[in-house]
Amino acid sequence: MNIRPIKTEKDYNTAISRIEELWGAKKDTPEGDELDLLVTLVESYEMKHYPIAPPDPIDAIKFRMEQMGMTNADMVKYLGSQSRVSEVLNRKRSLSLGMIKSLYKGLKIPAEILLA
Repeated sequence: MNIRPIKTEKDYNTAISRIEELWGAKKDTPEGDELDLLVTLVESYEMKHYPIAPPDPIDAIKFRMEQMGMTNADMVKYLGSQSRVSEVLNRKRSLSLGMIKSLYKGLKIPAEILLA
């Protein structure tokens, strides 16, 4: 096992290839330990070099609505009136703190996303 820090794209690609070779290795074996270490190094490299921006709050609401089979009418209890739902979903009105709390509690959308 020759584990090194991942500093370049070449190092990254080499680590990915090795992970593919080791995939399915049994836990608590030398190969399993090597796999765990490489995955940790790759995750760290990816977080630094390929950060994922948080989703847009309105897109997150629409996604959750789709997941749950909800319509705009279903959103009245979280956002207020039908016109307010329309304004929010069409980006003509910002989310208020009360709306954010309601969406967080009722639809389990993380507050960090709704505050973005």
